[in-house]
Amino acid sequence: MSERTRVAILFGGRSDEHSVSCATAAGVLVAIDRDRYEVVPIGIARTGEWVMAADDPARWQITGTTPPQVDAADAAQVLLPMGDASREVVSYHPGAVPAVLGQVDVVLPLLHGPFGEDGTLQGMLELAGMPYVGSGVLASAVGMDKHYMKIVLAGEGLPVGPYTVITDRQWRTAREDALAAVAALGWPVFVKPCRAGSSIGISKVDRPEDLADAVEVARAHDPKVIVEAAIVGREIECAVLEGRQDAPPRTTLPGEIVVTDTGHGFYDYQAKYFDADGVTLAWPADLPEETTAEVRALAAQTFEALSCEGLARVDFFVTETGVLVNELNTMPGFTPFSMYPMMWERSGLAYRDLITELIELARERRTGLR
Repeated sequence: MSERTRVAILFGGRSDEHSVSCATAAGVLVAIDRDRYEVVPIGIARTGEWVMAADDPARWQITGTTPPQVDAADAAQVLLPMGDASREVVSYHPGAVPAVLGQVDVVLPLLHGPFGEDGTLQGMLELAGMPYVGSGVLASAVGMDKHYMKIVLAGEGLPVGPYTVITDRQWRTAREDALAAVAALGWPVFVKPCRAGSSIGISKVDRPEDLADAVEVARAHDPKVIVEAAIVGREIECAVLEGRQDAPPRTTLPGEIVVTDTGHGFYDYQAKYFDADGVTLAWPADLPEETTAEVRALAAQTFEALSCEGLARVDFFVTETGVLVNELNTMPGFTPFSMYPMMWERSGLAYRDLITELIELARERRTGLR
């Protein structure tokens, strides 16, 4: 190709998943097809500044005890254009003349959690008229909020498990009512920040006397908390990829997460990112043929129920009585060793080719209302 497509890779962000996002960027920086794409790495600091970032995968990997993070100190800051007239990105140091970095053809957001995966960034990119990888404003916002996700899925007739929500005001003004609603679910329960990912802030609670402390742990990450009844079943995942043009979504065969280290009570943050030997992915999952077909069909239906675009991972519980949708992630873990790319890799779509496919899907999609 005479001219490479310029791809702005966004990572870091203001959420608790900042370091996970950096690790995702490390994997993509290694794998992206440099013959086809010119990369513009842009980091977002925890304080919200957008800065030019090092095109150095080793700088952003999770190693040792110090998690990677974007440092805004002394870095050139970045501004996106607003409107459809230009896609030129500008960098500047405070007090200096801004420098035009040139046009960006597509944005690849690798942000997890609030202020990146929840529709806020997507709205900004829509205002800028810039094509971007992944779901739009509505799907991102609904996909981030586990409460409203379940409302939408149930409204579409998709099976979800029992849950209750504790809002910030309810916890402050009607705490006993909130605790009673949780007790009605039975024990154990899982207490989660409503708008967070990577299993951050999640607690498994077996006894009523431990519930209030678990809620406070979740509230440290989000004032809105969701409490879900524990489901006795197998944890099954399915990767979904948007179809080209008018084709339906594509799905992989389901995989199963097996936590082999008994030190983890569930698939928690430590198991996901720091104990690779304690977790295995069984792929394809050992399921009856009809259950496999049901999981794949439900994954595609969940993707379309939320109006998703690009990619998503749908998580399920397969129980003795049927299949339940647990949640959908519009920006799933995307390191080379994350479940989403691993399932596509084993389905015949290599990590590099998956990145290319997502970028090209974004380039084909029109901006604005669709």
